[in-house]
Amino acid sequence: MVGILRHWRIAFSALLSAVIIATAYMFAHSVESPQSAQASTETALLQAIAAKDSDGDGLPDWEEALYGTSPNTIDTFHLGMTDGEAVAKGLVVPRAVADVSVATSSQNSLDSNGLPPPPAEGTLTAVFAKNFFMLYLSAKQANGGADLTVDQVSVLATEALNQFSKSFILSTNFKTMSDIKISGTGYDALRAFAIAAEAILKKNTTDATMSEIQYLQSAIQDNDASALAHLASLAKAYRDTAVGIAMLPIPQEIANDILFIVNAIMRLSEIYNDFARVNIDPMTAMLALQQFRQTELEAERAFTALANTYVANGVILHNGTPGASFVNIMVNL
Repeated sequence: MVGILRHWRIAFSALLSAVIIATAYMFAHSVESPQSAQASTETALLQAIAAKDSDGDGLPDWEEALYGTSPNTIDTFHLGMTDGEAVAKGLVVPRAVADVSVATSSQNSLDSNGLPPPPAEGTLTAVFAKNFFMLYLSAKQANGGADLTVDQVSVLATEALNQFSKSFILSTNFKTMSDIKISGTGYDALRAFAIAAEAILKKNTTDATMSEIQYLQSAIQDNDASALAHLASLAKAYRDTAVGIAMLPIPQEIANDILFIVNAIMRLSEIYNDFARVNIDPMTAMLALQQFRQTELEAERAFTALANTYVANGVILHNGTPGASFVNIMVNL
């Protein structure tokens, strides 16, 4: 069994980031190709999350969820060695291996089967890691007990991600047309809405000095805890903005545009909140990163359509006039 664990760890750890990157937009719905610089940054972030080892014990953070070890403790079970060394020696095994006992029996933190405690429930990382390992064991058994080749593990990893994607359900839209109040029409109503929406934007500004992707990068590569706090703050600001705008009476001409904007802003809020969970649930952060570009494009399209609708209705708000910064967000960018 130790040999199985060793070969599984070597093969899959090397392939995880590559497979995730190859399917990086599997959850997107006809998303446009990002610019090469943006794609490169996101690819590097996916690789960094897959390889991140917060405590330097030889186990990537996502893999710690499978073994029930702590990503912040080098020797979780006080075995006198790093968690990575304990796994390599077979002293700590995946929770999925219910018929294997750990060599030492003096650890108070082991369960009745002699296994480490299960990964934290409720994290996508724990679910994915356990499911993949079970797929690996089944495939190895079907292979007559022989170790799987790198290509076989790659195919298996892709299958695991595909299965995972089918069970992963994007959150429903925050609002539907029946949830918003459509009221008013014409120049005065459109201008009044722009002013009110602009006030909500200004009310929910943060002290962020970098983009969300840059904060995620800082959290992963520099272990910057303040970056996680900024991401959480941005998530709250976006959530409050979506809630505030959705409560306004919306002129008939822009009802569809505002509905798209509100839902895109709320989804971005959820994505940033998932970014902030990168240290405790790496897979959630990876999936959020996969959705980020599509959702950002949806928001950009919605704000562009809004500006065009204002122009089509003869409402031209020049920069510096009340309401202009809300209507002309994409124009100014």
